[in-house]
Amino acid sequence: MKSYFLVAFIFVSVFFTSCITNKDVVYLQDKGDVDSSELVLTELPKPYKVQVNDILSINVKALDPELVGIFNPVGDDSASEQSQAALYFNGFTIDMHGNIEFPILGEINVLGFTIDEIEDKVKSELLKQYFKEDAELFVTVNLAGLRYTVTGEGAGGVYTLFQDRVNIIEALANAGDLSDTADRKDILIVRQYPGGQKIHHIDLTDIKAMQSPYYYIQPNDIILIKPLKRKSLGAGQTAMQNITTIASILSVLVSTYFLTKNL
Repeated sequence: MKSYFLVAFIFVSVFFTSCITNKDVVYLQDKGDVDSSELVLTELPKPYKVQVNDILSINVKALDPELVGIFNPVGDDSASEQSQAALYFNGFTIDMHGNIEFPILGEINVLGFTIDEIEDKVKSELLKQYFKEDAELFVTVNLAGLRYTVTGEGAGGVYTLFQDRVNIIEALANAGDLSDTADRKDILIVRQYPGGQKIHHIDLTDIKAMQSPYYYIQPNDIILIKPLKRKSLGAGQTAMQNITTIASILSVLVSTYFLTKNL
């Protein structure tokens, strides 16, 4: 009789602790500790300040296109229309000293500047060194794509999106989304800072994640995805998989019991 109770206990324990539930895989759940109808969503991220190894796409326009031809080696196409390889070779890479090498103007330090600040700086230098003050000059600066890395459970790769602002759910969707065995409750984000790298955590199953300062990704972010602990234990993802596993175990136990009993 005790054996039946032991088997029943093992069956119930494995069945109810090993299945992956909706709470493990559904994004942005209202967990009852906040009024989602009154939830103040995160403010838009602060303007990104460029870092070493970022690539900039800089386009200069004027009434006379011939005057600005030397500044636009890739033509007038926007960054989104160029291939990533073309942007790598024709864009302006920020070197280890925070400078870009710009035609005619030479080195311009842009490290720690926002895109708007770089536009103003390039335009100011052009007017000072090359154009007259009354020149109808228009300068646009963009990051050559928002590049990020996803690695770990269910997803992996280096991706580039030609958008100014991307949240982490959009980034993961672009990477093919996560598997059911990915731990959405503790996503790790490795972020670059002037002084080095820092690791941040975000729970994507909680609607409060939208208030996190890490909800929007930044260029060069690395998103690390851990597996759920139950996967490490070899448990099934669904109830049917668990039943199959338990049935196999019981079959082995019963066979072993009768074999040893007949010896």
